[in-house]
Formats: sequence, structure tokens, C-alpha cells
Amino acid sequence: MPQIVITGGSGFIGSHVTRHAESLHLPLRLMSHRTRVPATAPGTETVPGDLRDPGSLRGLCEGAEVLIHCASQIGGPPELCEAVNARGTEALMEEALRGGVSRIVYLSTVAVYGRGSYRRARVADLARNPLSDTSRTRAAAEDAVLAAGGIVLRPHLVYGAEDTKVVPALARLLVNMPGSVEGWSRRTSAIAAEDLARVLVATALAPAGRLTESVYHANHPEPVLWSDLLRAVSTALSLPRPDTDLTAQEARDFLATRGISSHDLDMLTSDHWFDSSLIWTDADCAPGPGFTHRFPRHAAWYRDSLAAGPVSV
Repeated sequence: MPQIVITGGSGFIGSHVTRHAESLHLPLRLMSHRTRVPATAPGTETVPGDLRDPGSLRGLCEGAEVLIHCASQIGGPPELCEAVNARGTEALMEEALRGGVSRIVYLSTVAVYGRGSYRRARVADLARNPLSDTSRTRAAAEDAVLAAGGIVLRPHLVYGAEDTKVVPALARLLVNMPGSVEGWSRRTSAIAAEDLARVLVATALAPAGRLTESVYHANHPEPVLWSDLLRAVSTALSLPRPDTDLTAQEARDFLATRGISSHDLDMLTSDHWFDSSLIWTDADCAPGPGFTHRFPRHAAWYRDSLAAGPVSV
């Protein structure tokens, strides 16, 4: 079985990747930074490493065949994003090539495209236009991975246990809105963290020649109506659902009176549907049943986490 190195194994998605890889009894080497990554299965080892310190990466990939790079700096000072995402990934790629790694898979994000409306958008049809320091430096990380011959996966909304961003942000919007907005009729791409972990590992282990692209969208192939997604969130968290339906402008004006940014609302009032069918075919991995069946299994976790903090509605 190939030795797999995983960075970011204590993070939201990285922890799911680690658990899935362990369930397959794969020999793992987990890079541990601030939060120690627990080695819970035979054949799993942890080694210290810091993307901000290239010297600490020395030997990380020695003898390994596969690298799954999930570590990223999300938010924070621009110089930290640059140090971790851009320069840190460059140093990691140098170490992977020096160590003889034959397959590199990087977990990126569709945020590298910037704002816009996307309807069944394919990678080949889109140009990157990152607007934040996070997405700009993650685009730079993509470049380093691609230059090293690696594969880039770009998911959109990722939900599941340990999510402290997507569903909490939607819950806060629901709490602050007096009703729906244009019937929440737009569509978005989403994926459960455990399904993203499966396809990341499947991509890492795919036979040479099977992968036809170097960049893939990585979401469930079927988009979700925002009305269905928000209904599931409000039901799981027992949030009220007013009967009022607002126009997008009415909603923006309402949020402005409360000093709340309309950034999340803007995403919910346009399509963000990314064609993600190819990765499942190329990786020979079944996408699973999708949001309607996947989300309810995480409802209890969201209820408990949002009730206890640190994220609260």
C-alpha cells in the first residue's frame, strides 16, 4: 500500500480525509503543526512541520508515494496567508519532488474565481479572479502544485461535522432576515465533508493515466436549491421560517439598517453551480446520495455546536 502524507490533518476537511484513509488501512504520515494530529490507527505516524518554515519540512515526504495537501491559512493577515498558502506550498512541492512523491493532490476552493454567477460552469470555461488575500494566495498554491505535476480539486460549499463556517453563516443570515429572498430559487454546488474526503483519497490513489485533467471541481454532481438547503438548516436548528418573501434589494436594504454585510446574501441570490461530474468518473468514486440524504445525519452535530459556541446564532 502506498505511503500517504497528509497536511492539515487536524483541520475540518483534513480530519475527514485522515479518518477515511485510516478506514482503508493505508499507511499515513500526518504533518502536525499547532494542533497535534492524533494517530489513531496502526500504520499512522505524526511528524512535526510548519509551512512557514521550509526547513521543518525536510524529510516529510521521504519514502512516500502520495501527498494530499489540505493545509491552508483561511483569513488572517495578508503576510500570513502569503507565508502559508503561497510560499509554504512552494516549499512543500520542492520537498515532495525531492522525496520522490509520484502523486500530489491539493485541496483548493472555487473562491479563486471571485464573485459571479455560475451555472453548470466547467473548469475550462472559467478564469481565476481571486479577490481576497486568502483566495489569491491559494491560487498561487495551485500554481505551485500544477508546476510540480499535481492535481487540484476545487469544492464550493462543504458541510458536515467540524464545519464552523458554512452552516453557521447561513444560520446567522436566517436569524437576521425577516423572510425568504426571491423564493431562494437559485442553485448552488455543495458536498459533504466525508464525500469530499472520499474523492480526495480516490484521486490520490487513481492509477496513472486515469485522471484526464489537472484541475477539477469537486462537489456533488447535483446542485442544491437554496430553498432546500436553507429549509434543512432551519429545520435542523429549529429556526423560524417567516412567510414574507423579499426582493434582493429589499433584503440588502434591511441588512444595511442592521449594519450587516450583504456578502452572504449576494451569494444566495445567484447561481453557484459548478459542473463536478468529471472527478467522480475519473477517480472511479461514487458521489453518494447528495444533500437531501447527507445533511440530516449532521443535524445533531450542528445543533450541539451552535448551542454551545464558540459560533452562536
